[in-house]
Amino acid sequence: MSAVAPRRKGAKESAATWSVLDRVGLAACWVAGIGLCVVCLAIIGFMFVKGIQYVRPDLLFSRTIASSNEAGSGGYFDPLVGTLLLIVIGIAIALPLGIGIAVWLTEYGRPSGLARLVESGVEVVAGTPSIVLAIFGLAVFQGKLFAFLSFTQQGGGVWGRSFFTAGIMMSLIALPLIVASTREALRSIPNHVREASYALGKTRAATIRRVLLPGARPGIATGATLAMGRIAGDTAIVILLLGGSALTTQGNVPVLNILKGGGSTLTTFVYANSPAGEGNKPDKAYAAAFVLLVIVVALNFGLDLIGGRRGRTAWTK
Repeated sequence: MSAVAPRRKGAKESAATWSVLDRVGLAACWVAGIGLCVVCLAIIGFMFVKGIQYVRPDLLFSRTIASSNEAGSGGYFDPLVGTLLLIVIGIAIALPLGIGIAVWLTEYGRPSGLARLVESGVEVVAGTPSIVLAIFGLAVFQGKLFAFLSFTQQGGGVWGRSFFTAGIMMSLIALPLIVASTREALRSIPNHVREASYALGKTRAATIRRVLLPGARPGIATGATLAMGRIAGDTAIVILLLGGSALTTQGNVPVLNILKGGGSTLTTFVYANSPAGEGNKPDKAYAAAFVLLVIVVALNFGLDLIGGRRGRTAWTK
């Protein structure tokens, strides 16, 4: 009986020696990957061609004006600011909560019953449509208890729509992405790293703060980036909890007047000015969509600067 010769170290395995089924699977993987790249390039290319011709500084930095004339209706500065405000409010709430939940579930997980309940809750929130979250938020924030988050109408009625309330509900759709990415990053850190920290006399809390969280920074940045993209692209919460109006309304608090008022984002502006909306201004819709796409792409490329992609291989060297 002849022994099978071991494969030389560093030798490349050829797919020609694989079975037909394995080669078909490999080809399908190539087709899926290339197809996804083609779709992404098609979207970016289409919006670049259609949007760049309508992007003008006067539209980008001019506020929306109520007018029946397209030329006098202003630009999309208010929706742009509204998009950035919701991203900041939503991620400011979701990021610390998501990291804390992920650390507790991964490194502690006790009591186990409560941990399973929290994990199920995160999964339920992840699978809930944003329109359902928006209706729930509208019902909650119209109560007297949360009147301080939005201005009140004449007669004492709570409006319930503001950047505060919309940002809080936006944090819910961002939370599962941050939790999942952070847990995956923490699980990828080998156990011997934890054991080495304990051997040096570090407590579990110190190990999490000084060893695990810095090592999980690329995963946290990935989750935060995906969450910000999700917030920037949502529409249902904006319409129900922000009003979806092209003009930014003012609240009755001098310092927080904008945050306690309503407004819109680039997504609602695109819909309102598309041929399917009431405005029917396709040039402004394409320009706003291009700006929104630039923001999302910039967030994704900002992952390298925020998390440091080089840190991903630190534990494998």
